[in-house]
Amino acid sequence: MAEYRRAQVDTLISRLSEQPRVLIAIFGPRQSGKTTAVRQALASVEQESWYVSIEPQIEVVKPSLSRASLPSSTGETGSVISVVPQADERQLIDAWKHCRQQAMRSPTGFVLVLDEIQRIDRWSSLVKKLWDEDRWNGCPLHVVLLGSAPILMQAGLTESLAGRFEPIRFPHWSFAEMSEAFDFSLDEYTYFGGYPGAAAWIADSNRWSDYVRSALIAPTIERDVLSLVRVDKPELLKRLFDLGARYSGQEMSYTKLLGYLQDAGNTTTLTRYLDLLSRVGMIAGLPKFANRPTSSKVPTPKLNAFNTALMSATSGLSFDGARADRSYWGRLVESSVGAHLLNAASSRIEVKYWRDRNFEVDFVLERGSDLVGIEVKSGQSPVATRGLSEFQRRFQPKNTIVVGDVGVPLHKFLSVPPDYWIDET
Repeated sequence: MAEYRRAQVDTLISRLSEQPRVLIAIFGPRQSGKTTAVRQALASVEQESWYVSIEPQIEVVKPSLSRASLPSSTGETGSVISVVPQADERQLIDAWKHCRQQAMRSPTGFVLVLDEIQRIDRWSSLVKKLWDEDRWNGCPLHVVLLGSAPILMQAGLTESLAGRFEPIRFPHWSFAEMSEAFDFSLDEYTYFGGYPGAAAWIADSNRWSDYVRSALIAPTIERDVLSLVRVDKPELLKRLFDLGARYSGQEMSYTKLLGYLQDAGNTTTLTRYLDLLSRVGMIAGLPKFANRPTSSKVPTPKLNAFNTALMSATSGLSFDGARADRSYWGRLVESSVGAHLLNAASSRIEVKYWRDRNFEVDFVLERGSDLVGIEVKSGQSPVATRGLSEFQRRFQPKNTIVVGDVGVPLHKFLSVPPDYWIDET
């Protein structure tokens, strides 16, 4: 089977075909295909490139350059691998200057890819200095930045490189992508979610869940959050993730969360930890929609996993067991809708929910003054939509939708960008 290409690959190819005006920043959670997409794009452009992967060591791989054109190297003919003992500023400067020289000599320019760039101290200030030098000298060097730690990537870009980068988002894989790439059914996507690397093991639920927990959940929490950001109560953050995965699709006040967690923390701490989990693509706390200023009362978030695999892998239920549990399956379906909205909505859309006394709407899309109310119903029998009707009476939304067998089919909803429901007339 041919290697699957996400739509972001074509976006990256398009950006590399232009004159370098801004840095290209690749954002996304673990295993969203960032590195693969960059490799696919580099194979499709005319520029030569240098790929620098920064781990505890820096490994530089560039098949298309001749051995004589690079610094000291070892490897077979056709591939060059340079390994240095530690990632530091000097190595980054040397790599950048070398690529700068290649770009100035080449009629098509040059591409430098810096993977795991956040592992170098003060990387954003250094990149800013080097990038500004290139702009001053008219150097045709494209620079692509990517990393598996969204928190540090976002902080470095917004603090030091504001106005100097264009982001390309790589969210979790959608139903359409998992269906096309791995032939996932709708039920399989609802349970197994959008992790392409785990797709090979879905026939064995235990092996699949072990992989998700050990290769995706644990590294994201340990390496992308705890090792890079100050967290005074790491066990509290871990338990908050477990609780978020267990209660995805449900409203949960911070006071109630503290009761479940049995910790001496406070709502401010929980708010920050939930924000950290959201920024690495794990658990979001959706805010409540209100058309007037909210009170000083601490808001009640609605928990939602960014990927239903996070729920299933920690639930203890097999695929068949989850489908047999109608209550749990209903929460999985609702969470898959919420995950789709979180991952696929444009940056102009805010995803919220609404409740007032006995009236509720599962999700609210808000883009400026435009609103869309969404109710998820996983059963086949006629359902009451009192919440949607009341929401429509009070707020006059542009659209209201019931997702399920009695409304917009789930497979269709998961295959359409959320912006469609606002733009639809």
